[in-house]
Amino acid sequence: MSDNSKPGRKPRVTDEEILQLFQESSDPVLSTDEVKEELPIGRSATYKRLSSLREEGRLNGKQIGGKNTVYWLPDSEPTG
Repeated sequence: MSDNSKPGRKPRVTDEEILQLFQESSDPVLSTDEVKEELPIGRSATYKRLSSLREEGRLNGKQIGGKNTVYWLPDSEPTG
């Protein structure tokens, strides 16, 4: 599903830009807060976008306690 076919406001950050953060990161696993620090959108919007990418199979994720979730690209395994 492309960004243009999603209902609502047009995102200021594309899915590809989010995925690029993971591709360019030296850490294979990123938290919602770590991704948020790199994007011009708030934590709630970041969480929703990461969750959507996870549902689409473009990211893997795991809740690690409370409301903390980490994400990684599907072709890599989380470490730690």
